Parts: sequence; structure tokens; C-alpha cells
Amino acid sequence: MADTQTVTATAATAAATAAERDRAVRPQIDNPILRIEDLSLWYGEKKALNEISLEIPEKQITAFIGPSGCGKSTLLRCINRLNDLIDGVRIEGDIRFEDGSIFDPRLDINALRKRIGMVFQKSNPFPKSIYENVAYGCRIQGINKKRDLDEIVEKSLKSAALWDEVKDRLDESALGMSGGQQQRLCIARAIAVEPEVILLDEPCSALDPIATARIEELMQDLKTQYTQVIVTHNMQQASRVSDLTAFLYLGKLIEYGPTEKIFINPMKKQTEDYITGRFG
Repeated sequence: MADTQTVTATAATAAATAAERDRAVRPQIDNPILRIEDLSLWYGEKKALNEISLEIPEKQITAFIGPSGCGKSTLLRCINRLNDLIDGVRIEGDIRFEDGSIFDPRLDINALRKRIGMVFQKSNPFPKSIYENVAYGCRIQGINKKRDLDEIVEKSLKSAALWDEVKDRLDESALGMSGGQQQRLCIARAIAVEPEVILLDEPCSALDPIATARIEELMQDLKTQYTQVIVTHNMQQASRVSDLTAFLYLGKLIEYGPTEKIFINPMKKQTEDYITGRFG
């Protein structure tokens, strides 16, 4: 009888622990555009992501936070399959984008990356004119009429809050722009091909506070049109710009939910310790 009670108590404890874990990482998402399902990733023998599952809502900003090396950039790069470019990578699990798997062997990777654009930590304008930087993706897609390109370039630069600063020097090299302008140019280049999702990998880490504020304002402006996922090491930035926050540690998803709740009333002590600066 005692053994039966012990087994029952152990099972109840395990069930309660599982329920708490589910509450910590599975918030109610009404309109998920992306579903990450039991995703694990290895670089050779090193496991960088461990069975991560989360849903990303449409037309909101989701932040990935955590200490260096926790897997947040790796997870971000999985969403448009940039990790395919790295030798020795192995992935298990799935990512569903609008109900289709991004790992479907029939999927056109270039088409996926058109729909899910990427802005990197270090601004990477091409050694071309400002105009040609924005028009680049459109030209690849076969759009070459000047009238069409002019319209797309102007619209994209306006969306990136850059048009008024560069409209009189579109033929000048993009390499002559300031760091903050270059990063907004890269955002304009990403949105010129009309993606549905924009991934941003620490887009402000190399920028001064004024340029950072411009990028953060831009992200808020773009939220009505695009789903955005940002990796940031700056917790103040995550708290300012995001609607939901996912805290990762050692390749595991520790907690995920509305940003205000994560920062003010986290469920996990590990989350609280990181946010309050006790480690990281």
C-alpha cells in the first residue's frame, strides 16, 4: 500500500512539474504565423538547441533573450534555414510557417527567404549605390522596369524612415552612410521584396543610443505590416520593443510569454535571476 501511495505521489509531482513547465513556455497565441515544434540542432557533436517548442504570433514583435552562447541566434537562423549553409549541422523537429514545413524537400529555399527576411547584427550594405542596395532583391526576382523599381525603392526607404535623409543622393555609395543609416538601409532592402516575417539578429549592438532609438521606433512602425523576431542581448531593449519574450539558456527554452509578465512577474526563478543580473 505504501509503495502504491509513493508511486501515486511521484506521478502527481511529475504531472504538476510538467504542467508548470507548460504554463511557463506555452502562452496562448491567437494568430501564430510560425510554429516551432520540438526543435533540436547539433553542430557536429555539440547540441546547440534542445527540443524547443514555441509559437510566434503574426504582426507582433517577439524577442529572444539569454546569455551569449545560449542558442538564440541559432534558433533565429533556423527560421529561414540559414543554418543550412553551415557544415555539420543536423536538425530534428519542425518549423511550420503558415501550416507548411520549412523543411519540406520540395520547398524553394530562395522563395522562403523572400518571405522571411533577415537583418544581421553587423550592417552589410552592398558596395553599390543606395538605390541599387534597395533594388537588389527585386532585380533578382526579375523586376527591372525603372518605374517599378523607383516606386519600390521610394516606398521601402520611406517605410525604413530613411527617404528624407537620402532621397537626393540615391546614386551615392551606401558605404558612405552612417552606421545607423546603413542598418535602416538593410531593413529597407529586406522589406523591398515584401516579406511576411523579418528576423533581426542584434540589429542595434553596434549602434549608438540615438541610432538605436531610431531602429526601435522603426520596428514599432513596421509592426502593422510585418511579423518581427529579434535577438537582443539588451534586456532593456527587449522590454521596450517586444510583445512577447522567450528566455533561452544552454539551448533550452526556459520561459516564454508576454514581455511585461516575463520582466515583472516571471514564473521561473532562473528567468528572474537572469533579468535581475544575478547571472549572464
